[in-house]
Amino acid sequence: MILLESHNVIIHDVLTDRFEKESRADIQFVDFDSVRFHLSTPDSKTVILLSMGILCWPDLVKYGARQYLEQAYAGYILPENQTEPEYNVSLAIDLEKLPASPEERQELVQHLSLLKRNALAAPFQAAFEEQKTLQANYKEPAGAQQVNLAPAESKGELKIINYRESEAMFIQANHDRVTVIFSTLFADETDRVYGRTFLQEFVDARKQQSLQSAPQVTYSNREPPLEIRHIPGLKRSEDVGYVTFILNPRHYANPTQALSTISRIQLFRDYLHYHIKCSKAYMHSRMRYRVAEFLKVLNRAKPEVANAERRTVSGRTFRSR
Repeated sequence: MILLESHNVIIHDVLTDRFEKESRADIQFVDFDSVRFHLSTPDSKTVILLSMGILCWPDLVKYGARQYLEQAYAGYILPENQTEPEYNVSLAIDLEKLPASPEERQELVQHLSLLKRNALAAPFQAAFEEQKTLQANYKEPAGAQQVNLAPAESKGELKIINYRESEAMFIQANHDRVTVIFSTLFADETDRVYGRTFLQEFVDARKQQSLQSAPQVTYSNREPPLEIRHIPGLKRSEDVGYVTFILNPRHYANPTQALSTISRIQLFRDYLHYHIKCSKAYMHSRMRYRVAEFLKVLNRAKPEVANAERRTVSGRTFRSR
């Protein structure tokens, strides 16, 4: 299996090329989860406009995505009233004010190509900070070990990100962990079978000694987990699955580790469905190969038809059948 890249390859390649040689651009493309991008030079070829439109932008704004991007892309992000129409956020890159060294330019390209990741990182970062606050203020209630229930004060706000039309991501901080839940929709029965197989491998892989530090993963089909069961309107059908990740403080102990965790977990849904499609394509190719081999065996098994030419005493010839 391969890991999907956190950055957008098209943004990375186009900006790398334009940083070397100025030229006009007008490129529209779509990333995972129907996230739309537009790279253009509307006014001058020395100023590149990078715009992004994401379905869950209203949800992200509630959890500080705009402020997070303004901090991450200070000097590049445009005010809301100057954002390109039909998009949610726009960055203006002046090619005449680029860093001098090639290394700094490459770092800038990588940073700009992570625009989607950084937008989706805002609710995660808010949950990480919320967990640290809850942990600092948490007091073990009397009898909690017997009851095995955490008090309401030990839980943070449940953040809901509707990143696709029929799928959502739920993030909630607790005093000792951050819980991330994905609802994913399987198109057909085959996808459900492959999905269960993959997710069971996630559960079993953590039993290995070398992977004990990995996040705990659970999977439930049809019935949503307890953390979100109270939310109205959740689908309860066989084609819906819920994947839960338990992130411990060690998974976001420092800013670098936190961003690495965010990069991987927000691509989980795309990672899962990508490998389901790859597995189906591989199985189909193996089936076609086996059919071709069986046809060769059947062709070799056909009896040869005797078609020998014979001659009578008078000299006439005939073919026996």
